[in-house]
Amino acid sequence: MTAVPDWLQPLYPFTPKSFQTPGGARMSYLDEGGAGQGSDGARPTEAVLMLHGNPTWSFYYRDLVRALAPKLRCIVPDHIGMGLSDKPESYAYTLAQRIEDVSALVESLGLTRIHLAVHDWGGAIGFGVAARHAAKIGRIVILNTAAFPSRNIPRRIALCKTGFPGTALVRGLNGFAGPAVWMSMHRRTLSVEERRGFLHPYGSWADRVAVDAFVKDIPMDPSHPTWATLQGVADGVERFQANPVLIVWGGRDFCFDDTFYKEWRERLPDSDALYLADAGHYVLEDARYEVVPRLAKFFRV
Repeated sequence: MTAVPDWLQPLYPFTPKSFQTPGGARMSYLDEGGAGQGSDGARPTEAVLMLHGNPTWSFYYRDLVRALAPKLRCIVPDHIGMGLSDKPESYAYTLAQRIEDVSALVESLGLTRIHLAVHDWGGAIGFGVAARHAAKIGRIVILNTAAFPSRNIPRRIALCKTGFPGTALVRGLNGFAGPAVWMSMHRRTLSVEERRGFLHPYGSWADRVAVDAFVKDIPMDPSHPTWATLQGVADGVERFQANPVLIVWGGRDFCFDDTFYKEWRERLPDSDALYLADAGHYVLEDARYEVVPRLAKFFRV
């Protein structure tokens, strides 16, 4: 298990646990909080599952975990290759595998009621997992993400998708995770320690293998091997139209712009929304003093 360094513990005061994925790698995840723990030590089988995207990790949800944990169990995995999980050079870094990995974690924990919070690629992964456990899904929070194909991609991300110079930029120069700590913020500037926390897992070429693979796995047309998986996820979104859904959206997102927000409103027409015109892609981080209490209320804490 990768230990949380002393300097990070004030911001990330958790003790991660480990799970062996079907793909054979060690997944680090948080399992925090939960009211009603019995005298026999049994954990609640209702939990909020929080799924990050690229290039973040469970650190992104730290304030939400602290807000919810007094009453709700919080499960927050680091996808393989990300955060404190294993970072094998050879792994099936695909949407399908990530759905499989998180589904296996959920099943191993014996959860009977699952609420979702998803961000960035966590949206596609989360709705893919939800489709497998539809009867268990409760409340859903959508944070600047997508779960459907789109041909809309910023040029800088399209460049990072290339074999060259994309991989050299992402893995060699940290040209994806590094710029994200300032490009994803608009309301405020991350502190030195916050930036250090976001970037902590991605300090070398080897550490950034999945950051690069995540970008390469973005399907832009039906010829991409992940297009069919993502289309299947999109087809399942309508199954959750009757669920309580809250869309929290930063309007200054350089990647998931308002075209994605509009599509969510069309696909989930009865959802509630909190649109923050001046917040960036890391909306939970950028507008945390407004968003975290709103999410705690939505999850009924």
